[in-house]
Amino acid sequence: MTEETTNEKRGVPLWVQILIWTLLVGLLALVAFGLRRAQNPMAVVGKPVPDFNLVYYEGYEYNDNAEMKLSDLQGKIVVINIWASWCKPCEQEAPDLESAWQFYKDGSDVVFIGVDYVDTPAGANEYLTKFNITFPNAPDLKSNISSILNRQMGVPETYFIDREGILRHIKIGPFSSVDEIKSVIQSIE
Repeated sequence: MTEETTNEKRGVPLWVQILIWTLLVGLLALVAFGLRRAQNPMAVVGKPVPDFNLVYYEGYEYNDNAEMKLSDLQGKIVVINIWASWCKPCEQEAPDLESAWQFYKDGSDVVFIGVDYVDTPAGANEYLTKFNITFPNAPDLKSNISSILNRQMGVPETYFIDREGILRHIKIGPFSSVDEIKSVIQSIE
């Protein structure tokens, strides 16, 4: 065999093989992630919201319950606000959300729940204290709740659920006033 014949029989270089395999594994991982995400229930306006667990921050429980399911609130209008301490637009609407909660809290027909999206406990505590938030709040460190509700548009997002557990309205971005919050709730009552 000549040297020329030996060179012609060489295969694909090792670095090219590694690159191809890496790309294939990455593609398979993306497909698997997409399939998994497609299997997770997502909230849709006009449809029941999939049930999920809430484990409240200490001091921010609902009716002295440290943990509950969303379905435990059926019969009430539920306002779920997804926020984060690092979110500047969340800071804009925090006083309005607290004012709306103060307006509705004694009637017990409307429940506000804050869901702290991928945050630190220290950051959350600082935020809740800074804005004198008193309505129930729960962490979402692994984004389990927000993966059901959140449309991946970012925070803040607010979800309005009617007494039968049907999602009636989604507000993306901060509220401009307490009246805006009240008008959405009134449209559901």
